[in-house]
Amino acid sequence: MAGYYNIHKGERCFIIGNGPSLKQTDLTKLKGEFTFGMNRIYLLFPELGFTTTYFASINDLVIEQCADDIATLPIPKFIAWRSNRHFQRFPENMIFLYTTYTGPRFSYNMTRRIWEGATVTNVALQLAFYMGFEKVILIGVDHNFTDKGQANKTVVSTGDDPNHFSGNYFGKGFRWQLPDLDTSEIGYKKARDAYQKAGREVLDATVGGKLTVFPKVDYNSLF
Repeated sequence: MAGYYNIHKGERCFIIGNGPSLKQTDLTKLKGEFTFGMNRIYLLFPELGFTTTYFASINDLVIEQCADDIATLPIPKFIAWRSNRHFQRFPENMIFLYTTYTGPRFSYNMTRRIWEGATVTNVALQLAFYMGFEKVILIGVDHNFTDKGQANKTVVSTGDDPNHFSGNYFGKGFRWQLPDLDTSEIGYKKARDAYQKAGREVLDATVGGKLTVFPKVDYNSLF
């Protein structure tokens, strides 16, 4: 992990969420950009014709059910250490992170404890900061779910997934946890403040997103 410190100093990147708004976003514009993909973003790779630069996943249910897919991704992968048991072997480009659920904070040193902030997007924001990115743009972070219920409750999908860019994302039979949007906002605000204090910025280019923490920007105006 230490080898990634400030390797992208002064550059920009895109953190790609997995919301339905991705279907209204021209992702072909991201070819040649530095990008973070998360969880099942790889379902889009065949359609895009390219992969994200980096990949991150911290949710144990996602990793447990998708470990084989994740292991074969040909890009650096940042994974929660507690889920290491789901991999029969550790690929060379897999980096384990010490993530925890408690103690809200923004981590400047990714070789130490990292607060998850209830969403892998918050971990990606901390990774991007550690790597030195000057400007981070969020897309596909809809911050809005059709399924409602107790935060973090484990449920089983009974049909096509309406909450992500593909109905197969958490398709029928997939076990997943209902979102904790309030806690994720705490993490987003800590990220916003950390970037601002460092003279950097996080922008939100999500089409129709419900998140109000970061300044909004038109996606197409970035190119």
